[in-house]
Amino acid sequence: MRKLYPDAKSALEGLTFDGMTVMAGGFGLCGIPENLIAALRDSGTKGMTVISNNAGVDGFGLGQLLETRQIKKMISSYVGENKEFERQYLAGELELEFNPQGTLAERIRAGGAGIPAFFTATGVGTLVAEGKEVRNFDGRDYVMERGLVADLSIVKAWKADERGNLMFRKTARNFNPMMATAGKACVVEVEEIVPVGSLDPDQIHTPGIYVDRLIKGTFEKRIEQRTVRQREGA
Repeated sequence: MRKLYPDAKSALEGLTFDGMTVMAGGFGLCGIPENLIAALRDSGTKGMTVISNNAGVDGFGLGQLLETRQIKKMISSYVGENKEFERQYLAGELELEFNPQGTLAERIRAGGAGIPAFFTATGVGTLVAEGKEVRNFDGRDYVMERGLVADLSIVKAWKADERGNLMFRKTARNFNPMMATAGKACVVEVEEIVPVGSLDPDQIHTPGIYVDRLIKGTFEKRIEQRTVRQREGA
């Protein structure tokens, strides 16, 4: 099966359609699939439901898809620094399904594992539990959450071999590995592609069986919030 594609545009060909559900990896701007997000914007796909921890920042990452009004609904845990995200939500222009961050991670993991639903104590007695089944186990209430599956997962990894076995680097691992398992199709962008056999099997985080298409990207790697310490005596 051919997995290597020359660029993000070609890697998405035949996978996008209006009204689709997309999972996008990353936490803030760390480990986001920059090239695939831009290609998704350029595809003109509309009415998307996007599952992501947050929506980037204004003008970058998923913020680009908000500016072009290609996203109909966000399933997220954090609005973050994106003022357009906040504006559209408060104006009733964007649907938003808020999740506790750990619950969002587990919903994605469950979807990838073929688990349709699970019970968690997180959110019981809050707005998060409204309209959901609550069941008591061993004297404690738990709310039922559904697993999440997407039409397409777009993922950023550090390194891959030609069969799509993936390695992630430090914090950039975040939501990416679990999203790779939970998409009906998974497209990955990486910083480096190496020959098969170059990666230590013990260091592979996501097996290539989950990866359908693979590109080598170029990355801006913006910093969401730059913080520096004051110089002594300043």
